[in-house]
Amino acid sequence: MMQRISILTRYFTRTLLFSLSGIFYLLLTLAFWFLLFNPQQQTPDISYYRLMIGGFGAGLAFLVTLGVASRANDAQHYPFLVRLNSRVEFVTAVLLSSLFITLLYQLLLMLLALINGPSLTLGTLLEIPPVWLAPMLFMAVLALHASDFITIGWSRIYVFGLLAILLFGQGLQNESLSNLATSLSRYAINQGWVEISTNLENYANTLSQTDDNAISRLFGFVFWPFEALADGITNGYFTANQSLAPAILLLYATVLFLLAVDLFANKDLEFTE
Repeated sequence: MMQRISILTRYFTRTLLFSLSGIFYLLLTLAFWFLLFNPQQQTPDISYYRLMIGGFGAGLAFLVTLGVASRANDAQHYPFLVRLNSRVEFVTAVLLSSLFITLLYQLLLMLLALINGPSLTLGTLLEIPPVWLAPMLFMAVLALHASDFITIGWSRIYVFGLLAILLFGQGLQNESLSNLATSLSRYAINQGWVEISTNLENYANTLSQTDDNAISRLFGFVFWPFEALADGITNGYFTANQSLAPAILLLYATVLFLLAVDLFANKDLEFTE
């Protein structure tokens, strides 16, 4: 199995790197380096270096995975599938090749950014892999669900719709919910639902008197690992809780990858010509 996955990974990697898409990603990397790590200026500090390159790797992983998944969705790959013991091997090869390509461009950016950049110590180098790899893997797996390669029916609508709902909920404020509860209370009293109106009014009063935005925190918990990574990098150190952020992102990625594998294994393949 590992040999088949390795062969497919090398195939997809070589196919994308020596294509117009590969040239585009290379130009994108060089443009990012020149604009945000101008060699004529000193890179401010190591926190900026780690945060910007880590963010670039996560964003590029999404784009690269979309490109590899699009190529894997070609009808010319039907002969590959019939030689595999499981479709899981095919999806795994797509993911691994996407990560490998992203790492190549990120390593190039990392080396270029050292020109008139910060000095990296051994301790700093050891802290970089989990901070960069966890968001990269999460974004790569998320990109699989955005591609026609994995999508079955409305699956991508469900995945990204749930993320949109969580993002919307994260922006909710106690005042907005309090006003909504007050409006519903007035509607209930007009309908003669006294008990419901009283409960809604009490709930609105509780929200208006609460400083802690519990609703926003509840919805925003899913995105806490990203905030924890950004805060830890900016501050220059990670607290005990923040150090768990990469592990949580890996857990998210694992769940999404298992879902992607299940979708691909149970779909009727209709590769594009």
